[in-house]
Amino acid sequence: MTEHDLGVLSAAAVIVRKLPRQRFIDEGAEAIHFFTMSEGTARIFKTLADGRQQLVSFASRGDFLGLAVASRYAYSVEAIDAVSYCRFSRPDLRALLRDFPDMEKRLLEITCHELILAQEQMLLLGRKSARERVASFLILRISRSAARGLEPTHGIPVSLPMTRSDIADYLGLRIETVSRTLSSMKQDGLIRSDASAHGVLIANLAALDACAAGA
Repeated sequence: MTEHDLGVLSAAAVIVRKLPRQRFIDEGAEAIHFFTMSEGTARIFKTLADGRQQLVSFASRGDFLGLAVASRYAYSVEAIDAVSYCRFSRPDLRALLRDFPDMEKRLLEITCHELILAQEQMLLLGRKSARERVASFLILRISRSAARGLEPTHGIPVSLPMTRSDIADYLGLRIETVSRTLSSMKQDGLIRSDASAHGVLIANLAALDACAAGA
């Protein structure tokens, strides 16, 4: 985009920051805004009829929220750590899509990608073992890592700002199972602790890929 186009886009956005545990999308509320994550990680969840919460996914930098055409939000979103996002009104978004057709194409690609992720999540919960689920989750988180360009010998950093409880909920496992599986992966040399960040280092990506695939 040109500097002028970026200026137009920025003028339509409201930059908002949220502290950990602050909610910024409420399930069932009127869907009047569209959001793009710029910093931090958030948890996406639905509330069941009996009050229990089911974690659906995690949102990180570069993710879009509120894209659905429904008149009300289908889920709630809560900050895990300090979050920053850009908020657009729906009318502003429609105007932007008219002015920036490439943006409309990009949003369609993102929507299709979200559908693929939903299908993969069904496979994850329905067919994979606990070890395969944790491995698949770590592979997914690699692309979310803030660190880039490290030498392979240093390991690939994976940020895990969410709690073990959230990971267990997302993977359909018990907290004890997640902790035990991570410990087993460390013993087998697939991952190791990352002393400099809240996460792990992938020590053997090929082996982790094979584990996620059930090999």
